[in-house]
Amino acid sequence: MKFLCDVHISYKLSKKIESLGFESIHVNFILDKWFTSDTEIAKFADSNDYILISKDADFKNSYLINKLPKKLIKINLGNIPNAELILIFETNINLFKKLYKKDSFIVEIDKDNIIYQ
Repeated sequence: MKFLCDVHISYKLSKKIESLGFESIHVNFILDKWFTSDTEIAKFADSNDYILISKDADFKNSYLINKLPKKLIKINLGNIPNAELILIFETNINLFKKLYKKDSFIVEIDKDNIIYQ
């Protein structure tokens, strides 16, 4: 399972994902770093079979309209402590493993629930 963390996602989450035994890269280390357009990020994620993790609502809209990116985890939690976000990922890693096998999906993580389709 492979993850691509968008610009506003903490490096700490990316490192935690790696410590759990999965591949994780941060947008700030590929392409044009933080200058990379959303479209380029989504295409990179899709062509390399990454799950994109983002707080950016534009990715949700793009997924709903164009299925781009194909695999998206949308964080709707604002600026929560990194430890909380990391705990959410640790707790739900089996769900992400299950969904990873699908051709496309979106997961939305809100304060009180996790919704996926």
